[in-house]
Amino acid sequence: MTDGSSSELVWHRVSCDGGACVEVAATGNAVLVRSSVNQGALPVTLSRGEWETFLAGVKQGAFDAV
Repeated sequence: MTDGSSSELVWHRVSCDGGACVEVAATGNAVLVRSSVNQGALPVTLSRGEWETFLAGVKQGAFDAV
């Protein structure tokens, strides 16, 4: 499994707040999530199913109070 530092990953910025952005990249059966502020840190790794569940929660407002 990749550690997320590979130059072959294509990172997409999906959300920014005050210069800090959330970036995601898809690889195999996983979605990697990292902060643009600390790109050298290991990213959070989610399975495709976990990612889809997370996105459904966002769309339903499950994290609006966070």
